[in-house]
Amino acid sequence: MSPWRITCVFVVLAATVAAAHASGDARRGAGVFATECSECHSVREGKDGKGPTLFAVLGREAGSRPSYAYSEAMRRQGQTWTTDRLEAYISNPRKAVPGGKMDYDGLPDAAQRADLLAYLATLGSH
Repeated sequence: MSPWRITCVFVVLAATVAAAHASGDARRGAGVFATECSECHSVREGKDGKGPTLFAVLGREAGSRPSYAYSEAMRRQGQTWTTDRLEAYISNPRKAVPGGKMDYDGLPDAAQRADLLAYLATLGSH
């Protein structure tokens, strides 16, 4: 395959991934949150549960809420929660943060992840 075709394939794939994020439905994402996340996380500002609040999680430094006892693995991340990083984490938390304490196998459905991310984006950002 020529370099030009490889570049075209890459551009199309990148656009598809970006469209998946942009196509998420926040209303459906609220439902995904309710069934998949709410047992451990809240979306209220300053209200941690078994897991940290997800209010304004986009743009927040991983492991940075002073009121929550993160795992050492999460505190060492040194990254900011972007849409891409959250999607990777939600997809497979143990792979994204080995040694983390989130007891969740991950959300395998890409459409549900896109919806959940659209919902989390409505909750404010840093």
